[in-house]
This record gives sequence, structure tokens and C-alpha cells, in this order.
Amino acid sequence: MLHTIASIAQHPLRKCFRPSPWPPVFTRMSLLPTQMRPLPYRKPTEGRDYWVVDDALPDPGAVRARCLARTEWELGYPYTGEVWPGMRAIPALLDGELAALDAKVCQLTGAKKVWVEQTEAGIRLNHNCVQVVGSTEGAVKPHTDSSNLCRYAAVLYLNPDVPEQCGTSFFRQRMPTGQLGGNIVMPPHRNLAEALGNRFVQPNSFVEDVRVAYRFNRLLVYKANLIHSATAYWGLETAAKRMAAVFFWMA
Repeated sequence: MLHTIASIAQHPLRKCFRPSPWPPVFTRMSLLPTQMRPLPYRKPTEGRDYWVVDDALPDPGAVRARCLARTEWELGYPYTGEVWPGMRAIPALLDGELAALDAKVCQLTGAKKVWVEQTEAGIRLNHNCVQVVGSTEGAVKPHTDSSNLCRYAAVLYLNPDVPEQCGTSFFRQRMPTGQLGGNIVMPPHRNLAEALGNRFVQPNSFVEDVRVAYRFNRLLVYKANLIHSATAYWGLETAAKRMAAVFFWMA
């Protein structure tokens, strides 16, 4: 039995799997046999591949309150026919807050400049977007972000009451033989599906490698071509759910 991976080519918030418990369970899409191409592997290392900044915002409570006070949300699964989970809204941060974040990302990564990229057709990633996803609305989905649209991505955790196990994980392949494979998508491929040569993989094709804990006002910046996913979601009521702002930069 084969299952689909979560590949994100142009809209990183547009694809999500139906609710399922940990460990990951992928949506069945095909019964045709397939093999998974091995990817290169490099152990995700803090300060080289990802960066963690605690106390990232000077007033995270005000940002959270502003997000919770919003009345206009775009709804995903299970409220509409969309396949991305929970609800979302743009912008999460105001211009001044976002400018300070851009400067911090340049400082961390060594990039001279970061910007939001878009294609000639006007397609861009959901940058500076707040996501609110409950425990019954989403599931883990290993993926990479589109390398033609971003080099670095980030998540900013915005709920003080969400447990640490609901952070972000980096994954690597588990090959059909049981041997561990890689975790990085390299050019000319732009996303995980292209790199694997197929959107359909066997169950349990990814294994958690490194986990970064959820912590209120923590910013996690990472190279977008690493296989990653939210580790888990949390909460039933809006104020209790996993809240995070997501960002995508070209550099």
C-alpha cells in the first residue's frame, strides 16, 4: 500500500493530511509500486542549518492578542474543502516588527539581504502568516519548501500554553530496506516530490531526526530545503490551539 508525501512546491500551507495520531500516517493515493530515491544527508546543526532565538519579540503578548482579536480568517480543513489545516491570516506581524525580524534573519544566516520572492505569474508563499491549528485539525507532514521561492523559512511560536512536543521536527528518509537515507533537496529539484521523482512513498518513509521544542516567543529559522514538519498540533478552543507565524525568505 502506498501513501503520498506532503510536497510543497508553491503553496506551503496548501497541503495537509487528514488528522492522525503520531507517528505520521500518510493519505493513501495509489496502489502502484514505487521506489524512493535516496537524498543527500547532513545532520541538521544549530548555527549552520537552523537557528533558535528565544524572546524573539519585545512584546509577544501584544502580537498574540492582536492575532486572536482578528475576525477575518481563511478557513482550511475541516471547515472547508481545503486540505491545509485550521485557519490562517495575513499579516501576522506589523511592518516594524517584520523589519526587525528581517534584520535578525540576516544577522543569523549571514545573508546580506532577504526578500519575499514571487514567480512571473505572481505566485508567492504565505509569508508573515499566522496559523492556528488544533489537535484534530492537522497532522505531521514531512516536506520541503519551494527553493525557487525561498532559501530560508521560519516559524514563530505564539501560544504560551502549548506543550514543548508541538514544536518543529527535521526528518530523514527511511528506505524500504530500513536503512536511513537523506534529508536535503538539492538543485535542480525545487521540492521533495521532484527530488524523490514521485509523490507516492511507502508508509513510514520518514523518521524524525532532530526536534526543536515549542516555546512561547521562540523563533526557529531554518534552511528551507531540509525535510521538516510541525511535530504535532494542540488544543480544541481557538485560544488553546497551536499558534505560529510562518515566514519565507529568498536571500
